[in-house]
Amino acid sequence: MKTRIVEKGQILLLGFSFFGDPFEASGGWTEENEIGRLWNRFEAYLEKHGDQIRHIKDNGVAYEVHIEHAETAAMGHYEVFAGVEVEELEEVPVTLLVKILPPATYAVFTLKGEQITSDWSMEIRAWMARTGHEQAYKYGFQRYDKRFKGLERIDESVLDVYVPVTS
Repeated sequence: MKTRIVEKGQILLLGFSFFGDPFEASGGWTEENEIGRLWNRFEAYLEKHGDQIRHIKDNGVAYEVHIEHAETAAMGHYEVFAGVEVEELEEVPVTLLVKILPPATYAVFTLKGEQITSDWSMEIRAWMARTGHEQAYKYGFQRYDKRFKGLERIDESVLDVYVPVTS
């Protein structure tokens, strides 16, 4: 797992979210759990109504944000958001949610092939402990771009995981 540190300004996202235990119905990387269903809903929305989203920064990039809440540690419930980045908020459709990620320093972990479906969160926690970094905010995100080929072509895929950090 390759790691680098980057600075990013505010990130504006539009999309859908889910709150609860996303793995209750099915674990792992599958369309059968709540995360898979969330992506299916969002992709269907984009097909039918994508032209209603103004100022998309890059049509080839999508985000999956995992947000911890008070229930996360006790119950395993957290919010998962799937969406696209926009350059500005204008005429946001009522069916979409807005997430505004603050400017931050991020540790970026590049995953390749089978690393993507492994328990990479354990490796990230170990890296943070080893390097003295701490999580700056209670979220992290995965940035999907043209290098991610889908679950059916996972061996050819590359995915970046962003964790806001302090050192």
